[in-house]
Amino acid sequence: MTSSAALVLSGGGARGAYEVGIVRGLTDVLGVARRSPFDVFTGTSVGAINATYLAAHAELGDGGIEGLVHLWESLEIEEHLRIDPAGLMGWPLGAEDGNPRRGIRFLQRLVGRDPKELGERYGRAMIDPRPLERIVEAGVPWHRLRENVDSGIVRALVVSALDVAGGRTTIFCDVAPGTHVTPSRDVRRETRPDRITAQHVLASAAIPFFFPARRIGDTFYCDGGLRFNTPISPALRAGAEKLVVVSLLHGTPPAVTRAEILAEYPSPLFLAGKVLNALLLDPIDYDLTVLERFNKVMEVLESTLDATEFERVSRVLEEDRGMRYRRVQTLVFRPSADIGVLAGEHLVKHEAKLAKRARLTSFLLRRAAALSTSTETDFGSFLLFDGGFAKSLIDLGHRDVLARRDDVTRFSDA
Repeated sequence: MTSSAALVLSGGGARGAYEVGIVRGLTDVLGVARRSPFDVFTGTSVGAINATYLAAHAELGDGGIEGLVHLWESLEIEEHLRIDPAGLMGWPLGAEDGNPRRGIRFLQRLVGRDPKELGERYGRAMIDPRPLERIVEAGVPWHRLRENVDSGIVRALVVSALDVAGGRTTIFCDVAPGTHVTPSRDVRRETRPDRITAQHVLASAAIPFFFPARRIGDTFYCDGGLRFNTPISPALRAGAEKLVVVSLLHGTPPAVTRAEILAEYPSPLFLAGKVLNALLLDPIDYDLTVLERFNKVMEVLESTLDATEFERVSRVLEEDRGMRYRRVQTLVFRPSADIGVLAGEHLVKHEAKLAKRARLTSFLLRRAAALSTSTETDFGSFLLFDGGFAKSLIDLGHRDVLARRDDVTRFSDA
């Protein structure tokens, strides 16, 4: 890929292992070059974790993909899906001693406190965040990320998070010298140049109630996928001319009857999975539809208007959105199998092992396993931080790329 190419990774919790399989497949099809075929990386939620890791290894021809595979396949439910009663109670997550009196005093003094006093983590959280922190802080070579951005190997790394107080999506942009990300004029979004750190990535991945919000400066942020799950626009505003977009949503609805779906309706886990699905996955279809529509409009305008008229139209569009529209090549990958169904099958297959887990974690997963495998176990698919499940998704992504080898080659050569 000679022109600027962006890798756009969406959010979806444990489903993010599929993105790793896509990158591994692209490496196998394209071969190992002198450096990564991408120079712009954008990600939200788990996509922010994967994008940051790959940007930090962009000087390598394979993007360090096998190391990322190893991180995902090393996940263990006991460690990475540890239910934290203290976090659910709202105790200070920075308190290693777990002293209840300290937690109560914290809650009593919480109202009216300055955000600077609350530490890096804030709020109730169901899952102990420390294992994820260790992955992000120790698994990403942050000094190499700095070197890659400062040298221009990475033109832009973009991570989005939701400003808890203001309700706006903040698009954090770590850009190379001479690179500019044109700010969006959408009042719901704020583009902010910044040096991406572990806190930015953890903020982007902080699904409310599951992981605590994160403080960056004087503001707390949570999962950017709640309003901006597929950061296509920032990739274009960073100058990318080609996009590889990875969706974590299966394109074909499951073949189930209304009765089967309604049979699961009373389950809180079923509802929670559907809410997560709607918040974090569904918007990508709209984003991709809009992108395809703009490509078609620009193609018609270029073919029907003379140079002067086309320039006038382009100027009007630029005044409206801050940058010109242009045709963009896209290569989109979606799971060929429903990840929700795969999660249900994995939970049922390993139900006996789940009984040996920590009590609260075991209860949660066994309840998810009890959902009928005739429908998607969406809740389980978001939180199943298990190396075996991750491997199945990595293998699925890898197969999906190999099945489209010709598409990948044409896209790369164009």
